[in-house]
Amino acid sequence: MIFIHSSAEVQTKNIGDQTKIWQSVVILEKAVIGKNCNINCFVFIENDVIIGDNVTVKSEVQLWDGIRVADNVFIGPNATFTNDRIPRSKNYPPDFNKTVVENGASIGANATILPGLTIGVYSFIGAGSVVTKNTPAYTVWYGNPAVHKGYITENGILLDMEMKDLSGKQYRMINGILK
Repeated sequence: MIFIHSSAEVQTKNIGDQTKIWQSVVILEKAVIGKNCNINCFVFIENDVIIGDNVTVKSEVQLWDGIRVADNVFIGPNATFTNDRIPRSKNYPPDFNKTVVENGASIGANATILPGLTIGVYSFIGAGSVVTKNTPAYTVWYGNPAVHKGYITENGILLDMEMKDLSGKQYRMINGILK
């Protein structure tokens, strides 16, 4: 069962089961939204957008053409995505830059993601950060411009630059997975 608030304007039929779409959301016709997503109030989703399963998109987020969001992603309130490196009024590129947010990543409130980037698996982008380059898997980024500040586990344990948690436990990457 899909829940769509009566004030939302949802043109797409491509919505997975158990997804909730709240007040004043606008979703265009060709957008694809997975199962068990939570699309909060005042979100705008353009046509060429694909959202995976179990995604939370908080209020006031706009997802423009070319944005790809994998499963289990969190996008905080007012996070900003861009899709054109040199925007000009009424002058559109033949194709918009593709931005990919990989599985399990979290993007903090008011973060800005420049176009054509990949936010790696389980990456964590701090609130208010301006991301200007790709972020590798399991990394923590914050600042303006965002700088690599540490690592994070799938369970949300923050690690320092030496991959140690607060208790001093050492983690390491094994076959691309932080353990």
